[in-house]
Formats: sequence, C-alpha cells, structure tokens
Amino acid sequence: MNTLTSVELCAGAGGQALGIERAGFAHTALVELDPDACGTLRLNRPWWTVVQDDIRTFTHGACCLGAAHVDLLAAGVPCPPFSIAGQQLGADDERDLFPALLRLAGEIRPSAVMVENVRGLMDPKFADYREQILQKLKDLGYVPVMWEVLYAADYGVPQLRPRSVLVALLPQFADAWVPPQPLAGPRPTVGRALAESMLRRGLVGGDLVDWWSRAWDVAPTLVGGSKKHGGPDLGPTRARKRWAELGVDGGSVANDDEPATLDGPNGRGPRLTVEQCAIIQGFPPEWQFAGKKTARYRQVGNAFPAPVAQAVAERIAAALRSAP
Repeated sequence: MNTLTSVELCAGAGGQALGIERAGFAHTALVELDPDACGTLRLNRPWWTVVQDDIRTFTHGACCLGAAHVDLLAAGVPCPPFSIAGQQLGADDERDLFPALLRLAGEIRPSAVMVENVRGLMDPKFADYREQILQKLKDLGYVPVMWEVLYAADYGVPQLRPRSVLVALLPQFADAWVPPQPLAGPRPTVGRALAESMLRRGLVGGDLVDWWSRAWDVAPTLVGGSKKHGGPDLGPTRARKRWAELGVDGGSVANDDEPATLDGPNGRGPRLTVEQCAIIQGFPPEWQFAGKKTARYRQVGNAFPAPVAQAVAERIAAALRSAP
C-alpha cells in the first residue's frame, strides 16, 4: 500500500500534524510562521520538513517539491477573524488566510483538503463567506463532503473544544467518504487525564483523591492562543468559573516546577502547567514545546487536538484508498 502524503499550512505546535501522521500520512512539508512553533515541530519530529514562512507568500515550489503529488492539504488557518472572543471581522480581518489557503489548493492540487477553525465560523453572519469558500473549492474541481462542528470530547480528548472542520475531495473519491463518528463510551475527564501528572507535582493521598473527585468531567475549551490575549490563563470569567468547579485555578498558568496543592497560590486549587494544558489539548505527555512559558502556552491554546485530526484524516485516507 502506497504511503499517502500531506502538506500542512499554519501547522502550529503540531496537534493536527500528529493526528494526520497517526492516520498514516507522511508529511511532505509543514509551513508555519511562528519561530517558537517551528522549534516545537523540529524538537518533536526532526525528520519533518518544517518551513518557516508566511503562507500568503509561500509557494509549493519554494520547498523544491512542486513536482511531487500531494494527497492531502491540511490547514489550521488563524481563528481570530471568526472567534467569539474577537471582533469577528471575517474577511475584513488581516489575519484571514483562507484566500492564501485556496490559492495553494489550486497550486498544489491535492486529492483532499482539510481545514479546521473555530465554531464561530459556522455562525449565520458568516454564511455568505462560507458559501464563497465552498464555491471556490468547487471551481477548483473539489466536492465539499463535510463542514461540521466536531467536539474534541467525542474523540477521546478531555476537553469540550468544538471546532469547525471542512473536508473537500476530488470527485473520484467523494462517493467513498464516510464522516468520522464519535467514540463509544463515556467522555474522558480532567481527573483521569491529569491524575498522573498531579501526582508527579506532589498532590498525593487524600488531597489527590479530593481533587480527582471534583475533576470528574470534561474541561471547558482552552483559550489564550492569540498574541493579543495577554498573559497565559485558561480563559474568560465563565471559563475560569467552570475550571474552579473542576478544582483548577484557571486565572493563570503554573511554572513547570510549581508544586500542586489544593489551596494553590490563589486558594482555588492547583494551577495547571503548560504540560498539563497540552494533555488537556490531546497532546501526548512526551510532546515538548519550544519557547518561554507564554509562547509555549499560546502554542497549546491554538492547537487542534491530535485525536480529532486523526479521526478525520483516517476517513480521508480510507476514501483516497478506495479508488482503483
């Protein structure tokens, strides 16, 4: 069976890339502008071809890969143009990179296109913009087969995290498309996901049991990936209140060497480290992040959970392999 290939745009810290890799794709190139995120990709996967570049000026031939066939073009274009946490300027936001993505789809001509973004993109106010994107994909010869909101907690991630996911395939593969289905069984919980790391941070005995009993639910959506957001914290007031119900102080992010205690520095339970936030985002515990704490947390806050990306990419792989 031939190895499927992929190119990823706006790769960030590698959540989507990891999921796509697990689905059986070999990355031809990963394009990312942020130097810390590029460092993270290289730190964890030295064999990946990481290109630090702006996709608005990037061309496929710039990697000397212009002649190579690409099975999947994946992208996690910036979410602030559509996020409810921002001004939702859409196409009027300078950070809207959908035009660059569509240009590269026409240049690379992959067999499949996969794009993730925030749930806010599915709001009625962006209906016309979504239709423009779909029409452009159709003009390029693709059949959009899915544009839906998927919840990370349905795919084994201990966090709600709804994301809009768009998939488009060349016509010869479209009839074989089967959308991903939520996993059977109960959703994962914060307590189960972080128990081992809390133990390593010194939360033991009855304190660990007390915390674990409070943290028996999925986490709210992590935010804080935007450079305009400020310092690292786990979200706005409503999110922090929900974190407090789970026994976590969401007002800020702990230093790596900070012990975990029930009272914590602010009396609301332990703060989470960047590593623990990454686990909540579906990264494996061994995944390392380059940069200082705030830069590392922003990479985590921007991530697309690997298990969700894997579930979608597996269905894409199955459709691509179905054709004679």
